[in-house]
Amino acid sequence: MLDINIIRNEPERIRKMLADRNYTDEALNTFISADSEWRTLTERGNMLRKQRNDVSQLIPKLKGSEKTQKIDEMRLVSDDIKNIDSRLSELDAVREECVLNIPNIPHHTVPVGKDAEDNAVIGEYGKKRKFSFEPKEHFEIAEALDIIDFERGTKVAGSGFYVLKGDGARLERALVNYMLDLHRDQGYTEVFTPAVVNRDAVIGTGQYPKLKDDMYCLERDDMWLNPTAEVPVTNLHRDEIFEASALPVSYAAYLPSFRREAGKHSDTRGIARVHQFNKVEMVKFVHPDNSFDVLESLRDNAEDVIRGLELPYRVLLLCTGDMSFHAAKCYDLELYAPGRKGWLEVSSCSCFTDFQARRAKIKFRPEPHLKSEFVHTLNGSGLALPRTMVAILENYQNKDGSVTIPKVLRGYMRNQETID
Repeated sequence: MLDINIIRNEPERIRKMLADRNYTDEALNTFISADSEWRTLTERGNMLRKQRNDVSQLIPKLKGSEKTQKIDEMRLVSDDIKNIDSRLSELDAVREECVLNIPNIPHHTVPVGKDAEDNAVIGEYGKKRKFSFEPKEHFEIAEALDIIDFERGTKVAGSGFYVLKGDGARLERALVNYMLDLHRDQGYTEVFTPAVVNRDAVIGTGQYPKLKDDMYCLERDDMWLNPTAEVPVTNLHRDEIFEASALPVSYAAYLPSFRREAGKHSDTRGIARVHQFNKVEMVKFVHPDNSFDVLESLRDNAEDVIRGLELPYRVLLLCTGDMSFHAAKCYDLELYAPGRKGWLEVSSCSCFTDFQARRAKIKFRPEPHLKSEFVHTLNGSGLALPRTMVAILENYQNKDGSVTIPKVLRGYMRNQETID
């Protein structure tokens, strides 16, 4: 969340930011009103407490009716203080709800735009393959090879779920191991966290309340299925203070992720948009002074995964209207899928500044004698596996229906060269 003083002292800056990000200013207006009343009542409450304290010291020196009168007056003052405190609690809840619904402030290098059409293409890399035949889409290839079973996935869990089998399951397992090994070489510590998280965790990283409709909730326990490993990994250090010498801290995690994809009805065939998907995630805790430089290196780490797979890709700098709620700057990496003749997002690399750290209370101490400050957090997918599978199947397909396994993965598949 944002520093409350920025919202209070620079409301017009926040109002413009909200417009740039396609948000209404309802939460801001409610906050301003509640905060104004909160400050007025706080000042009055402090004044009444001082009055009560001063008179309380005077009362023992009084006698008779004068003493009785002061005691009665202080009872009324105490009642006023109780009423003020009650109202302040209500206003605190209103202000907190407002702040939780105000998005992060974009970095000055982020282009202002309405939606995905306004994203900036930073670069396109790798060569698109020229086929001697009409390339098929991934679901045609997978069904012919019997490596993905859509019908039984739907039988078990419903629409938007699927089953990997045989070499399909082995290929995904090879991808997971390849990514984790690469990230380890890049300096990340591998972690394997719970796939179920509590409410504090989804609040801490910014998924709640804004994105609650996209998550699967276990209502009985007030728990949530992991929407992205960014959530449990970032919250490993909730309510903690790092020593400055410990930064940066870098984690890589493989976890299943679950999303309802509420209101999104395109890409319903195949595995480009599904409700359960595996993903390898990179998460960093860094010093605020160099977080945007670290974002560039984080992006390069994700691109290393793609370069190793020898797949054509492009990099987008997202505009204000297309960024996630909690990001200050975000790059998307997209793979080219020749069967569907389009691009597929496989990674979002984001810097969140102190937005998540404020919510999750993650700090560092610049020097032993100095007050603690909030760290900056970053995350990037390295990569989302279903769409990576789509790109591999479509880019490496052969005329006879087989699929060549990328060289970097063959060691993880006992030197198998093709799926046929």
